[in-house]
Amino acid sequence: MNIIVCISSVPDTTSKIKFNENSEFDTNGIQFIINPYDEFGLTKAVKIKECLGGTITVVTVGDTASEPVIRKALAIGADKAVRINTNPKDSFETASLISEHIKDIEYDIIIAGRESIDYNGSAVPCMIAEILDIPFINACIGLNLNDNTADLVREVDGGKEFISSPLPLIIGGQKGLVEESELLIPNMRGIMQSRTKPLEIIEPENIVNRVQSISLESPPEKKECRLVEEGNVKELITLLQNEAKVI
Repeated sequence: MNIIVCISSVPDTTSKIKFNENSEFDTNGIQFIINPYDEFGLTKAVKIKECLGGTITVVTVGDTASEPVIRKALAIGADKAVRINTNPKDSFETASLISEHIKDIEYDIIIAGRESIDYNGSAVPCMIAEILDIPFINACIGLNLNDNTADLVREVDGGKEFISSPLPLIIGGQKGLVEESELLIPNMRGIMQSRTKPLEIIEPENIVNRVQSISLESPPEKKECRLVEEGNVKELITLLQNEAKVI
């Protein structure tokens, strides 16, 4: 079973986001982690490998700053990694570079996160599916492999959908593919082994950017919250009338 896991490096959710004088994201002091949706997918890939055997290859598009995240993925259980050496500007660039790399290699399934928690675009997995002309299942919360078929469960409005698909295919995974309690924490042995596992660095060709970022800015700060003591209806009405002006 040859499994490809697409991962991305994203700011930790506890990081304080700020921008520099050029309206660019300031990475100073930012802790980067594996995109959580990708980590669910990577953990599922390790569990599949434990049951069926095979090889797990993690692929990311990023510069040298993403290598600690790659090494963590190797420590968790991936066998090898590929870093396409560029800082992507949009989803299409990421998808096209990943597709260009994997189009000529053998794989049974590609596992990606539903979206990255920084841009929340939900675009890369479906673009890869379109470029490679393979089935795509998004919001995937269940996956079982049987010979050349995958039995899947995905979230839909108001419920779940149970479907099957031939291999190869790509999924956009999320929580439910595995539970948070099942996420793997690298142990010392895994960390030591990750240092010797192969990390291939590829210089990209034919980069196409279709999106231009003009500027970035923080959202306005929330206004101060006023608290009214329980039972003080008169003060509440006065504030709603005179300050909030909503009644």
